[in-house]
Amino acid sequence: MTVFRDFAGNYDRRALLRSSMLVGAGAALMSSGNAAFAATDARTAIRAAAQAQRDANVKRIQDWIALPSIAAENRNMTEGAQYMAQLARDAGFTGVKIIPTDGHPGVFGVMDNGAKTTLGIYFMYDVKQFDPAEWSSPPLEARIVDKPNWGKAIVGRGAVNQKGPEATLLASLHAMKAAGFKPPVNLVLIAEGEEEIGSPHFRQLATHSEVMPALKKAGGIFIPASWQGPDGEVQVNLGSKGVVELELVASGEKWGRGPKGDIHSSRKAMVDSPAWRLIMALQTLVTPDGNTPAIDGWFENVRPLTAREKELIAQVAAASDEAKDMASLGVTHWIDDLPYQQALERLASQPTVNIEGLVGGYTGPGGKTILPGRAVAKLDLRLVPNQTRAEAERKLRAHLDKHGFSDVETNFSGGYDPTETAEDSRLIQAELATYKALGIQASLNPRLAGSWPGAVFTAPPLSIPAGHFGIGHGSGAHAPDEYYVIDSSNPKVAGIVDATMGYVEMMYQFAAV
Repeated sequence: MTVFRDFAGNYDRRALLRSSMLVGAGAALMSSGNAAFAATDARTAIRAAAQAQRDANVKRIQDWIALPSIAAENRNMTEGAQYMAQLARDAGFTGVKIIPTDGHPGVFGVMDNGAKTTLGIYFMYDVKQFDPAEWSSPPLEARIVDKPNWGKAIVGRGAVNQKGPEATLLASLHAMKAAGFKPPVNLVLIAEGEEEIGSPHFRQLATHSEVMPALKKAGGIFIPASWQGPDGEVQVNLGSKGVVELELVASGEKWGRGPKGDIHSSRKAMVDSPAWRLIMALQTLVTPDGNTPAIDGWFENVRPLTAREKELIAQVAAASDEAKDMASLGVTHWIDDLPYQQALERLASQPTVNIEGLVGGYTGPGGKTILPGRAVAKLDLRLVPNQTRAEAERKLRAHLDKHGFSDVETNFSGGYDPTETAEDSRLIQAELATYKALGIQASLNPRLAGSWPGAVFTAPPLSIPAGHFGIGHGSGAHAPDEYYVIDSSNPKVAGIVDATMGYVEMMYQFAAV
């Protein structure tokens, strides 16, 4: 008899009953591989293997964190690709290759399990920059610390974004191999090293002559994630916003006014300021409150929310805790003091112009009394359907020129279009079936406000469903003290062994849909 356990490791009779009902009601829909999974002790054997490999799986994450590949700094990019390739080979992928691009390389591999169905897996092996002085635990040491209300967690750059979840998916393949079971789907793995700089060359990788034919066989592709909330809840995203990353630069040299380099601030009475020039340009990009883009033509192609999307957002709002959401973000008000549901509608539907950082002149201790010759603003622009990256870049440049800021440089560094995946697609239905089988509350979310290069998959020439999947918890992406829970103290939230089993379940459910 198959043994089911809850996330605390206790026998779960309700899960056993639920599974029996699912098997009885859905046997006609199951592939032979999924039926075998339900009818034998496969779950028990694979879970036992995952438990036995737990320490090795944790160490795999720690070792990976110790090698940071940071595209923005050109740090360890060759080594990162080589390490990713070896991780793939160790997990059973064959034909693993490092694929060059005009930027940093990607990694590609396949796993032919003789199945009728193919599932794609997207990885990123790069991470964001970090300042060790801001961390309470060294960002590359991947120490295990106690996280109140969550349990024991690995702290390190890339812990949850995305090395922890990705290594946990690899752990599912190791566990299945150790237990003597082949995955019920063929797998295609594509990994890039430039996601954190906007994936500027990812399309080259995905459409490579060896990679694209393999991807086109996939019925869907997902990026591993670990986003369980405190009540164990998850969201299934039907899309993600697109993004454009860039910097605006105002300089005396380009402007023809102001100094070419820093000069004494006493000269401000007679010399123009490039820093103020940049501020004036920035003010034209948004409404006076800074909350709505004012770039000429920006909303021309923006698609409003559909009735179904509004319905789904209402369900998300009803199932969420607004106070906890605010607390997790460290905020006390939404824009315009909107009610929670309307704030969530705005989150899903509105494009944004965000200032990531402003740099100009002296920012150290005390004053330096200079008039800087150059100032830089780091921006990201979030896009919604039916905007495109190309349109956004073109309209921003035209707006600045029209408003008299032709001297302000626009240095675009990366980005991609928004992503949309149909609610009735095989991928989304498999995710929902998996969460149901695991007894996890899942809600459909029309659009993730964050971004990933899923549009490369969902748009021609590939045109395959793309999304996120995974259980477990982590937080702090792009921030100090980023973490990934490995031993959960919350019975509703998965630790690394249960998260490993979540990916196993997903493969079988995908084969069955």
